[in-house]
Amino acid sequence: MSQKVKSLTYIAKSLKETNISKVTLTILPILAIIPVFIQCAHGLHIGGISTLISFIFSGLHPSFDKDVVQSSWIGLQITFCFAIISWVISISMGLFLAIFSSYSLTRIIGIPEYITTIIRRILTLPRATHELIWGLLFLQIFGMAPWIAILAIAIPYSALMARVFAEQIDKIDLKSLIALKHIGASKIQVLTTAFIPKLIPIIGNYGSYRFECAIRGATLLGVFGLGGIGTEMQLSILSLKFNEMWTSLWILFFAILLLEKALEYLQKPKFYFRNVGKFSLMCLLVLLILLGTSLIWLNVLGVNLFVPFTIHLFSIPSSTNLLSAITSLPWLKLILETVLLMLLASGIAIGLPPILLMLSQARYRAKALSIFWIFCRLIPTPLTTMLLLLCTNPSISVGALALGIQNMGVLGRLLKQNIDNQDTNIFTGIKATGANSHLAWLYGKMSLQSNSYLTYSLYRTDVILRETIVVGAVGGVGLGWQLKESLSSFAWEEVLLITATFMSITLIGETLSEKLQRRLLNKQGNNAFHT
Repeated sequence: MSQKVKSLTYIAKSLKETNISKVTLTILPILAIIPVFIQCAHGLHIGGISTLISFIFSGLHPSFDKDVVQSSWIGLQITFCFAIISWVISISMGLFLAIFSSYSLTRIIGIPEYITTIIRRILTLPRATHELIWGLLFLQIFGMAPWIAILAIAIPYSALMARVFAEQIDKIDLKSLIALKHIGASKIQVLTTAFIPKLIPIIGNYGSYRFECAIRGATLLGVFGLGGIGTEMQLSILSLKFNEMWTSLWILFFAILLLEKALEYLQKPKFYFRNVGKFSLMCLLVLLILLGTSLIWLNVLGVNLFVPFTIHLFSIPSSTNLLSAITSLPWLKLILETVLLMLLASGIAIGLPPILLMLSQARYRAKALSIFWIFCRLIPTPLTTMLLLLCTNPSISVGALALGIQNMGVLGRLLKQNIDNQDTNIFTGIKATGANSHLAWLYGKMSLQSNSYLTYSLYRTDVILRETIVVGAVGGVGLGWQLKESLSSFAWEEVLLITATFMSITLIGETLSEKLQRRLLNKQGNNAFHT
């Protein structure tokens, strides 16, 4: 009898804490998959299906040819070196810029608030521009050079890290810093004694997450010809040598898997020294060693970052050319396609993870799902788009499906990680009453993460909007396709207007997303998905 009372208590508690509408909102976006599949099925051609099936089964027997393995291994090393260098630069610049874009810190340092606001506004411009846009622009201006991939990743990532670090700094209780300042401590003493210990966990969590993003970014730029394992995969898929592409994918998969495990281990509190000064110096030394080793290793691999380059100058577009571009391009169509692509991809990315987790509660299913999500994150969206185009016609739905699959891997990983770390008492109590295991999971586990999941999903929608430029360039839709066409024809007035339009849409979406995130966070009190 007491067990039944205890179970009923758990149910009452779960119903009190559960906001059914929020749980529904985590699953409802999956409805976006209906029009996507209808459009893809309408353009389906049977010959391509066999090719797609061939690609899937090629994963069971990748090529073990010595030249293929060696080429993929060298490509992986180049990709990791690019990612490490750009990551070290962006985390250093991001931390530096965060100090001057944090209202709390600049108040302590004595910098006027309006300067901080100006810095924040300036940083929105590189942040709103996807690394692919930077890469394509630099390619047109400087020609083919290995350092373009590094610079293309470092610029937006520095601004992104500055934003996140500044926001997290402003959430820190800085009473101890103010107290130290009042008793006569210098600004350097205040920062090193009371500030850095609170900042280290933030840098560790978000910095490690951004490292994996940098690897994905370097792989993506490789697809567009900037070297590394992405280039190897693109060449394999264009020649339909799927077993060779899977060789690169498996090598990248095991490298990322080892990296994830290593980062999880290194983020444990026991690695944070009590002596903050020594720990900070050690972190700085590690970053310098990684930077130096990567530069040397690229040279060993035959990649010369300091190769001479030629600047291809272009004249600033005249007002007449700009006006002509404004009237000649179908702006409304391009913008609507881009926004629709983002909405459909976001629906797939947000709605699928909760459903798949609910259906995969068995341990072996959960492990298989985690592996599947790693592959979703690893395969660059242009390659997924190319694979889908083998069996269906170009459309918005093709791009949405490719973009949704990759971001589903990111959201799924974070959702599973947070659910695995939460208390299971409510789930156990609901299940003890004889409730269906799926419903018990939904209201005993997912309900506790609904606010956090929706909050992070809104942030991820911003990311998806920026990434529409990638699939658009391959899938033939939206501003991405038009940007690629304009770059190919050196129509700089169109490039300028398209880039400005894309940045404006991104910033509008980011503003709306931030407002919705604040509303959710105010109701929730904290955010488990702050990365």
